[in-house]
Amino acid sequence: MALAESKDGVVINADSAQVYGDLRVVTARPSAEDEANAPHRLFGHIDAADTGYSAARWAEEARTVIAEVHDAGKLPILVGGTGLYLRTLLDGIAPVPPIASEVRAAVRALTVAQAHAELAILDPGAAARLHPNDTTRVLRALEVVRATGRALADWQAARKGGIAATVRASATILLPPRDWLEARIVARSQEIVRSGAGEVAALLTRPDVPGDAPIRRAIGVPELSRLASGEIDADAALAKLTLSTRRYAKRQYTWFRHQHLTTDATMLRDYRVDAQSFNLYSAAPQQGTQT
Repeated sequence: MALAESKDGVVINADSAQVYGDLRVVTARPSAEDEANAPHRLFGHIDAADTGYSAARWAEEARTVIAEVHDAGKLPILVGGTGLYLRTLLDGIAPVPPIASEVRAAVRALTVAQAHAELAILDPGAAARLHPNDTTRVLRALEVVRATGRALADWQAARKGGIAATVRASATILLPPRDWLEARIVARSQEIVRSGAGEVAALLTRPDVPGDAPIRRAIGVPELSRLASGEIDADAALAKLTLSTRRYAKRQYTWFRHQHLTTDATMLRDYRVDAQSFNLYSAAPQQGTQT
């Protein structure tokens, strides 16, 4: 917020959960006060019933918003930790054709173990890269190779539409000390259980939001759904939510720690916040319009 206020910036969401308008507390969307202090875009603009929202759609919207912000003479500030969104925006999207509904249905009817076993035959490279329990990625890789006859990696090698070559991207990767992060996780989980239950209860009453809608997988929704149904009590919901958040933070921490700090056309990583000292380390940014 300080950067947006001092540099005439516009805050643009790059978090896959915060695009939904139904869960401000559960997804930690910016407060109404923050939104009043600086322009915010792509926050809470998607309805929970929209099950087709994707990284490709977000990247298309982000490209448009970034162009509008530049045209207005302001600074686009992308905020959020959904790596797939950022990669798609910068690197472009793999031109995978639409998957036939019958192919998708057949793949999703498989258990992840069955899907991984078939993937090992049709796309052994993907099977070797993906964890056997990574349901989302295993099913995606299998449906692509079933529908197109080509491995997902082949499609990804032909990405198009990225903006990395046209912008100068300066990034700050936050890698806080573990004890500080743990305290924030506990406090955040307590706040979700205390203040987010009503949001999830309202979501659960909507007949137009299917059971496999992406928003139902957002951290906090499964736990509070079980709390609302009486399956678990508040203490158990808090424990499960804290564990889910801790695991997510660990994945994010590990992923960002392994991003190289050299500039190239794949990542926003010109600056890094050191985990211990919080000093900023700068690498030479790309040429082009600043983002």
